[in-house]
Amino acid sequence: MSVLIRRVVIGAAGAAVLLSAGCGAVGGGSSSGATVSITPANGAADSRPEQPIVVKATKGRLGNVSVQGDGKQVAGGFDQGHLQWKSSWTLSPATKYTVTATATAGGKTTTTTSTFQTLTPKQTFGIADITPMPDETVGVGMPLIVKFSGPVYNRADVERALQVTSDKADQGAWRWMDNEEVIYRTKDYWQPRQTVTLTAHLTGVRGAKDTYGTKDYTRSFKIGASHISTVDVQAHRMTVQVDGKTVKTAPISAGKGGARKYTTTNGIHAVMGKQSPVTMTSGWEGVTNKSDPSYYSLTVYDAVQISSSGEYVHSAPWSVGSQGNANVSHGCVNAPPAFAKWFYAFSQRGDIVKVTGTDRDLQPDNGYGYWQRSWADWLKGSALH
Repeated sequence: MSVLIRRVVIGAAGAAVLLSAGCGAVGGGSSSGATVSITPANGAADSRPEQPIVVKATKGRLGNVSVQGDGKQVAGGFDQGHLQWKSSWTLSPATKYTVTATATAGGKTTTTTSTFQTLTPKQTFGIADITPMPDETVGVGMPLIVKFSGPVYNRADVERALQVTSDKADQGAWRWMDNEEVIYRTKDYWQPRQTVTLTAHLTGVRGAKDTYGTKDYTRSFKIGASHISTVDVQAHRMTVQVDGKTVKTAPISAGKGGARKYTTTNGIHAVMGKQSPVTMTSGWEGVTNKSDPSYYSLTVYDAVQISSSGEYVHSAPWSVGSQGNANVSHGCVNAPPAFAKWFYAFSQRGDIVKVTGTDRDLQPDNGYGYWQRSWADWLKGSALH
């Protein structure tokens, strides 16, 4: 199902003002007139933005409710009996709001108004980066990554503000990596060929003590065709499927093993990016002296990255004789040049590459290794589940 997250508002700001028949009248109402209370109270200053506007007909039934702030209409909704109206999202800090409500009782309709001001925050926070890029076409395993401009301690409030919708109603959830990064993953892979939109309703959200969001963010991206590849290390073979159908196979050579660092990681990888050429050296294993027999420096073409620990599917013309029958690499998937060139052009960030046949599992925090966690385990990192 599509994840449509509604913000739960914490409480009511300021004392409610009781208003009755006659525009803006304060005090007890007549026995035949409607009676309306509005929170925050008329004239309130420094109201907290994360707390809702609540309009109640304590006598009669509400008609229309309009809330204006900074030239914008505030969204909200009525209960089933039209006895209460509540704002849907948090409010903008340092903003003046005017509430106008009509109510009817005893055949008589009255109009009530109230004006209040939200507080000016001592500090603000926002989003520093969102991955994927705007309108980028990505694979079915692509995570949605949000990095904040500062630490978030009220994780539940911020998580509620992050609304993800997809054309095909995929189920997903957020998981916090730390106080400045949260990642959204679907339960299963994204369904292919659709648009996904993140709307971050951060305006007025209290992210930490005296710290509020002052801006909303939107990011849309596209899910392309389903590209799922399998690397069978024991059979020395790579198979590529598009939307469940095999379109290409190729002989490969994976990590030679022996030392664990030379063993290709087992499990579900997702493409992180690609580069051609890329220079690979022995520096990752601490060998930087060119006179050391273990030193190497290779210029590699058509390199598709599948982990942050340096694993790629890449062209390896020097090991064509081993591809299909032996594993000789330092951990990468060495592929024939023609196949590697095709796979490089074919690959999207977020495409799935499953590696089977080794005893070294990909860690969930290695690159986009988030699929290594079960759904139940993934949910444990959410502030809401």
